[in-house]
Amino acid sequence: MSYNLIKKSFDLGDGRTIEIETGKLAKQADGSVVVKMGDTMLLATVVSSKEAKEGVDFLPLSVDYQEKYAATGRIPGGFLRREARLSDYEVLISRLVDRALRPMFPEDYHAETQVMISLISADKNIMPDSLAGLAASAALAVSDIPFNGPISEVRVAKVDGKLVINPYMSDLERATLEFIVAGSENDIVMVEGECSEISEEEMVEAIEFAHRAIKVQVQAQRELTEATGKTEKRVYSHEHSNPELKERVYAATYQKVYEIAKSGSAKHERSEKFEQIQNEFILTLGEEVDDVTKFLAKKYFHDVQYDAVRNLVLDEGIRLDGRDVRTVRPIWSEVGYLPAAHGSAVFTRGETQSLTTVTLGTKLDEQMIDGAFINGYQKFILHYNFPGFSTGEVRMNRGAGRREIGHGNLAQRSLKKVLPEGDDNPYTIRVVSDILESNGSSSMATVCAGTLALMDAGVKLKAPVSGIAMGLITDEKTGKYAVLTDILGDEDHLGDMDFKVTGTENGIVACQMDLKINGLRWEVLRGALEQAKEGRLHILNEMKKTLAEPRTDLKPHAPRIVVLKIDKEFIGAVIGPGGKIIQEMQRETNTTITIEEKDNQGIVSIFAPDKDAIDSAVRRIKGIVAKPEVGEIYEGKVKSIMPFGAFVEILPGKDGLLHISEIDWKRYETMDGIFQVGDEVRVKLLDVDKQGKLKLSRKALLPRPPKPEGKPAGE
Repeated sequence: MSYNLIKKSFDLGDGRTIEIETGKLAKQADGSVVVKMGDTMLLATVVSSKEAKEGVDFLPLSVDYQEKYAATGRIPGGFLRREARLSDYEVLISRLVDRALRPMFPEDYHAETQVMISLISADKNIMPDSLAGLAASAALAVSDIPFNGPISEVRVAKVDGKLVINPYMSDLERATLEFIVAGSENDIVMVEGECSEISEEEMVEAIEFAHRAIKVQVQAQRELTEATGKTEKRVYSHEHSNPELKERVYAATYQKVYEIAKSGSAKHERSEKFEQIQNEFILTLGEEVDDVTKFLAKKYFHDVQYDAVRNLVLDEGIRLDGRDVRTVRPIWSEVGYLPAAHGSAVFTRGETQSLTTVTLGTKLDEQMIDGAFINGYQKFILHYNFPGFSTGEVRMNRGAGRREIGHGNLAQRSLKKVLPEGDDNPYTIRVVSDILESNGSSSMATVCAGTLALMDAGVKLKAPVSGIAMGLITDEKTGKYAVLTDILGDEDHLGDMDFKVTGTENGIVACQMDLKINGLRWEVLRGALEQAKEGRLHILNEMKKTLAEPRTDLKPHAPRIVVLKIDKEFIGAVIGPGGKIIQEMQRETNTTITIEEKDNQGIVSIFAPDKDAIDSAVRRIKGIVAKPEVGEIYEGKVKSIMPFGAFVEILPGKDGLLHISEIDWKRYETMDGIFQVGDEVRVKLLDVDKQGKLKLSRKALLPRPPKPEGKPAGE
């Protein structure tokens, strides 16, 4: 055996175990592990360059999570039949891991680093996303790459009123909250998830519960590091430094930057003034200044901005745009802005603006999800677009990036929680948010605009949803901190926390939190959540001034859907041989009709451009599936004439015999001349025999003639 296998395992607290092994697979990577829970196995590898590239002052970290189709016994779809670019689901998992790892690397570590996580075996009831962060951190733990971890990620859910770590997939259907929480031994670094209108205290309780489980997983990784002997990390030097230059930059620019930050100017004006100060300082360095000195001057000037903006908030309670810490930027909104859309809204908060549309479609418009682990169909789709002009930049349009997929997912989680369910929502719904201006919280603007657009479309939301992004500025030396409501883009960049919270008047429905500091105290988190609630409710009230509840009906040009439930036995009759009946109905009524079997019933969805078309299709389907009832009167049509009577169609495909003796009270000797094929005749259903044959009567609907005078009764 040419490998040295090392394993560590730990219990989740309920008898289920997770095992980490290293030394067997992918040994040429800087670090590699296999994490196993049940039959689910993840291979995580990490490789980091020995040197940083010149002029790089950030961490070039890439995280890729990919699911191998063989892990679930499936062959990929598409022409190539191989794993292609990452799906949105894989991108979202990659982002969860990236956001948990990135803050834990040393600030001065700038070597290109790649983390790859592959799902290589899957138990369909054990979700691999809750193990991906653990696998990535464990791969770093068994490498010599500098890392201030370990960290881990867990899913916490409340199932049947009880908090559970990494619940089975089948249990999530009953969950009232579900968060992915990442953290180190002492701190929480990332939270993302959704819930059913819970309180702020319930959310904090879930995060605390998750952190206790994270501590166990961190300890297992520490033991793995000891067992592999990777306690000494590589020595590196990725940054030039010039303390004298730093002092000069601070002395020459700090007060100027502080005054501009305090002036409350608009985003672009402020940026231009900051850039002017920087350029003026660089000119003082002389024409012969070298590239390294110029690079360091820009870096130190960024540090000046960082300190000035933060000190302004902590010392004076003033923010870049002049607000105090609790004030929400001015809001205006409008619905029905796009007359041809099924629903639309413009939502503007400060310098952030979303134009959002809603389109209603049929079951045929559902999105097919063809992933290795998650596959099926979804009928609610939200797309978020962030073009360069929204920030006044030139940027190539190359489709949705990871950030856009992540922001769209947060908005989708939020709105999904308040959509009508089951028969109350027969539509496939697509919401598209185009960000036209951005200066912070564009994903939260998407939630607000999405709510207004859905209500404008007549979608019966359970409750309106709003969202707000909270920030945090802290000083570890003094212990002072400030929670910021409705943060700007610069405050996100220069602050310690980006905490997005969405909810209704009744509670929280989704959140996304990223922390960049050590030691977030629980009382600070509770305070931030309460302040977020205050801001969220303020925004909801502003939205209600535009539209307080869903419109009572769809737009006149919006398509209509009616859903009928029919007995399972009639599915074939509606479809017809080779689809003949359903195709004929669609063609003649100008509708789209789909049928699926569910809960031992046929679910018929009829989609039409107007009410008349819907009514026509409904009438025909009801005729096909109707069961003849004895005693009922029908408007029938003569299908054929025989010597002994006529066969009359009383319902589509259902003929009955109108015997010659049941045509009239008078006696007919022959059928000649009484009816013609195609004649309409009103009849009553007298009986259905054991063979299902229908006995009809026209005579029963005619007044009985009086008896001739002088004749004895009964003759």
